[in-house]
Formats: sequence, C-alpha cells, structure tokens
Amino acid sequence: MTQQNPIQSLVASLSRLPGIGEKTATRLALFLVNCPEDHARELARGIIDAREKICFCTQCFNYTEQELCSICAHPDRDARVVCVVETPGDLLSIERTASYRGRYHVLHGVISPLDGIGPDQLRIEELVKRTREQQVREVILATNPTMNGNATAIYIAGRLKDSGASVYRIAQGVPSGSDIGYADQVTLRNALEGRREMK
Repeated sequence: MTQQNPIQSLVASLSRLPGIGEKTATRLALFLVNCPEDHARELARGIIDAREKICFCTQCFNYTEQELCSICAHPDRDARVVCVVETPGDLLSIERTASYRGRYHVLHGVISPLDGIGPDQLRIEELVKRTREQQVREVILATNPTMNGNATAIYIAGRLKDSGASVYRIAQGVPSGSDIGYADQVTLRNALEGRREMK
C-alpha cells in the first residue's frame, strides 16, 4: 500500500470537514502549503487551543472556556426564558439578530432513530431539570423545521407539559426543511417574534 504524501494527507484531513469536498480540500491544502509559515502555524495553534481549552457550559451546554458561558453569566439576560437550539451554530445565528434577551439550551443534535440518536443522547434531561429547578416560565423550541427537528420539538414539549413553563415553537418563517444556520437575520427575528405555544 502506497503511503500518502503530506499534501494528500492534508487533503484527506480537510475533506472530513463538513461542507468541504475534495476539490475545495485540495484548494485549501495548496493554499496552506504556499501561505507564510507563521499563518499556517497560527491556524494549527488555533485548532489545538480550541480543542484543549473549549468545554461545555455547565448550564446551557454552549461552548465556553469558563464554567458558565458569557450568555449564562450575563446578569441582564432573562434566566426564566430559555431558547432551545440544536447546535452552538444555531445559537450564534439567533444572537446575530440582536432581538433575543433570554438564555439558551443547546441539545447538540436532534432525535434521529435512523442514525441511532435517541433522547438519551441529547441534553433533554438537563433541560427538563433546569426548567423545573430554575422556575423557567417560557421555553422557545428553535429546532430546525425538518422532520427530525419537529419530532424533537414535539417530544420536548411533551416532557415539559407539567413543568409549569409555557412552551413555544418558533414560527415557520424559517422554511421547512432548511437549517437555522443559513437563515438571514430578518427571517430569524420574525420566526422568534411569531413563535406559538405548543399544547
């Protein structure tokens, strides 16, 4: 078996990144090989630092360097309103709208039986416990409007039925089958403002 040369190895590594095909990986690999050495080292250091220093917020499970992320630690954020999202990327998309002042809960995925992902693989139990213990009054389910995202929202709404919190689903201003991470700020703002209660 022929051993890959360093460029082939780099292309193979970059190809494993989401949304990066072989052509893009090749272009990135050639750029990195030709860029100034300090730029390449800075990128490598950034990746290693992120892997070593970033952990989960103990409350919302967003990425952070501290025990609590900056949103959970912020005294002006409403702790009794929690927006539930699939990924930290979705959280960032909603934050960019600058129209939401509550806090978050990151599931790190959705229920997907075909992929072997059930409720126990997500941060749903932590959400249920948090909602009850912190007397959360409003939970906004902002999972993606896909089949799995909708199924996850329905499951969570059922689990929170007796929690005392009002449970809302974001309005479908976000097109069905799309990803929150690709929605523009106006669409996301409208979806948040047009949320509806799940009964």
